[in-house]
Amino acid sequence: MTGTFLLGLGALCALQALLWLVQRRTRNAGWVDVGWALGLAIMALLAASWGSAPAARRWLVGIAGGLHGLRLAWHLGHRVATDPAEDGRYADLRRSWQTALDAKFFLFFQAQALLGALLSLPFLLAAWNPAPALHLLELAGAALWVVAWVGESLADRQLRRFKARPEARGLACREGLWRWSRHPNYFFEWLAWVAFLLLALPAPWGWVALPIPLLMLYFLLRVTGIPATEAQALRSRPEDYARYQRETSAFVPWFPRSKV
Repeated sequence: MTGTFLLGLGALCALQALLWLVQRRTRNAGWVDVGWALGLAIMALLAASWGSAPAARRWLVGIAGGLHGLRLAWHLGHRVATDPAEDGRYADLRRSWQTALDAKFFLFFQAQALLGALLSLPFLLAAWNPAPALHLLELAGAALWVVAWVGESLADRQLRRFKARPEARGLACREGLWRWSRHPNYFFEWLAWVAFLLLALPAPWGWVALPIPLLMLYFLLRVTGIPATEAQALRSRPEDYARYQRETSAFVPWFPRSKV
């Protein structure tokens, strides 16, 4: 397991170094998110390929982690490649760092590689679980992953379709899942990490993965997810988005509140 982790970490560092070169040319640091998603797929596929668990369990790890990372990388890559504007989070970093930007962004990209490798621990634990049969928790994790996959894919597609319409400029998306949550994509992303935890829990030392979905929840709710996204939305469409905040649940899908 240790050898696979180190190999994966090296691959993720090399990938993020390559994407750092891309951002030097494009001046768009959003490529780090593409590397993050691809890194998850790489770690899951390495674990599935080299793990010592029975084949069914390794297939489950490879499919769940691999497809999740690849779909997210395609979605983020398409957005970064087609939108000339840099994500507001990274534009803010450029303004705050001011000097030695290339060196600072290189360290930032490498930190994301390390974090991605550490958060892939559920894949490694599950892929080295020697139990001969799938545990009930693993089956529940597989079912939850399907829900998360469908939900996040649908949310991303609905938002992309909404933004493609000229009349949507300056408005918050209130269609489909976005009527029930301001961030359904983040909610289903978090559900996927809960599913990965369920895959890992039956393994020896599986409890070590318990903090990972909690850490992801913290990132989404307090750090790089909702706070940064909503701050940018309020800058670009303050009145409409403030009303959207009053009417719609921030994270967990729920019935919309009455319009004020």
